[in-house]
Amino acid sequence: MVKNETVKPESKKTPEPVIEINNLSKGFADLMVLKNLSLKLYDGENLVVLGKSGSGKSVLIKCIVRLLNSDQGTITVLGENVNKLKSKKLAVLREKIGFLFQSGALYDSMTIKENLEFPLIRIKKKLSKKERDEKIEEVLENVGLADTLHKMPSELSGGMRKRASLARTIVVDPMIMLYDEPTTGLDPVTSDGISTLINDVQKKYKTSSIIITHDIECARATADRIIMLQNGEVYMEGTIDEFENSTDEVIQSFFKQKT
Repeated sequence: MVKNETVKPESKKTPEPVIEINNLSKGFADLMVLKNLSLKLYDGENLVVLGKSGSGKSVLIKCIVRLLNSDQGTITVLGENVNKLKSKKLAVLREKIGFLFQSGALYDSMTIKENLEFPLIRIKKKLSKKERDEKIEEVLENVGLADTLHKMPSELSGGMRKRASLARTIVVDPMIMLYDEPTTGLDPVTSDGISTLINDVQKKYKTSSIIITHDIECARATADRIIMLQNGEVYMEGTIDEFENSTDEVIQSFFKQKT
């Protein structure tokens, strides 16, 4: 006779943080933009950082990749203390981080193929030309731009340029994605498409992402978790439902303005 045994359900493990920030502060002259800010980005999640213009959102992600040097605090990315890295190790770490600039930052004098080829040649040195071409075609197809290979950035619409910029970012297989206002300047339909694409990238490429935005619809579509900044500090952290059901006047006024 087999003895009945109680099987305990497996406890879910909390994912490891791929970015951990503690007590980050950054100022310019007499203006403190970030004040003792702490947050974590966990493996595989989309973390949306909301806030009005001037709340420190873009400064935050520039500090993460050390485009700006923080005044105090620690920033740990993939186990590395960013502020202590020498230039060579910082460059290696940056190769694992995709940064989608608000402007897109495509090279105007290069075709879309050449734009994607540029980081591949620099970072994925072992790829043959055939492998590079296949990779570029695959990534462009994944962002819905398969027919833009030989076009110039000036020939694309705003939404298409944003997609091309995203393709150039993901072509080198980053582990972390940083999106700076990905839907700014786009019409609602195109914005929805970019939000969908952010989710597709998360699933297909297994990325962990910080999405900087003041666009509530983008936050609704992409966020696993939300942090709202107010005057350079974390004002609230939670899910989209917790934000929308909040009775806090600051939260309510922000959401009413943007919806």
